[in-house]
Amino acid sequence: MSARTDSEATSTQSTTGITPSTLSEALRDRLAAEHVDIQDLSGGCGQMFEAIIVSPQFAKKTTLARHRLVNGALKEEIAAIHAWTPKCYTPEEWEKKQGGS
Repeated sequence: MSARTDSEATSTQSTTGITPSTLSEALRDRLAAEHVDIQDLSGGCGQMFEAIIVSPQFAKKTTLARHRLVNGALKEEIAAIHAWTPKCYTPEEWEKKQGGS
């Protein structure tokens, strides 16, 4: 991955409109996500994201089915970025992972 300047990062985000907050809002709206944490791993250029997504819609779905659900919900957004890594949990799985009972 090449180094980008701040102006290039701003230009890319303004062109695509993809930011962690726009991705988070889309996931909350489209998947009824209860918790979304989006990290921009590209140094601010908006081209590489990692996400933790917690939604009841993931219940009884395999990892692949969960990823397909997310990718379908974000089809346009994902087409505009370089890399996307979702980590999908049900509310129960997320609570257990966080050390809840």
